[in-house]
Amino acid sequence: MKRFQGKTVFVTGGATGIGFATARRFAEEGASVAIMGRRASVGEQAAHELRAAGGRAIFTKGDVAREEDVVRCVREAIDVFGRIDILVNNAAMSVPVDFVAADTDEWKPVFDVIAFGTYYCTRTVARHMIEAGIRGSIVNVSSINAYRALPASSHYNAAKGAMDQLTRCTAVELAPYGIRVNAVNPGFVDTPMSVVDGENELETDWFKDIYVERRKIPQARPGRPEEIASVIAFLASDDAAYVCGATIPVDGGLSVTF
Repeated sequence: MKRFQGKTVFVTGGATGIGFATARRFAEEGASVAIMGRRASVGEQAAHELRAAGGRAIFTKGDVAREEDVVRCVREAIDVFGRIDILVNNAAMSVPVDFVAADTDEWKPVFDVIAFGTYYCTRTVARHMIEAGIRGSIVNVSSINAYRALPASSHYNAAKGAMDQLTRCTAVELAPYGIRVNAVNPGFVDTPMSVVDGENELETDWFKDIYVERRKIPQARPGRPEEIASVIAFLASDDAAYVCGATIPVDGGLSVTF
């Protein structure tokens, strides 16, 4: 029997990259999938692809940085599928900023999507799970940048750090209700976010020199979205029944080098 037969998964930012790979993995394993995102055309296409492959999927349009959008999209998913058993907080954004030069309007949106978006979604779905008596699972897609420092990334790294700590705190508070909260911390993964100013950073000479040839990434390659999705599916499954409050790097070994 498929691990997620009869369950419903709500995936934010589920139309592309790690989010879509995750939505597809859950659909393949029998789950109904609700994708939340801001771009209707991309989201509807993603849901269509899942349905064409035999899955049950819908797209709900909304911005995780807006609590009213989150509440509405969660309600739409429940109206269609009757329940939500698993939440994957994957939505993210990042644009390079200089910490000193940037103003609040440049810094704040990234924190709003990653940190507050995770907060809004977790609280809204947890309330549903508790009310419905669902022993659910929440998986946050964080980053190894939660505990690493890079220039021009103060907003992104701080937001991912907040996500890791929110993972631990909500794991403690929701455990009495039978709800497990964990996180994955990807390193370099080949997704649309790898493209900066029209160039895929994973195909640049500096990346190949430092991370591949010099094996800063011990496995000498970037990850694939499907490889992150497989760990997310594990954490959401009964196979991880005793995993609670964990933050698991999925980075080819990058976080253990220096």
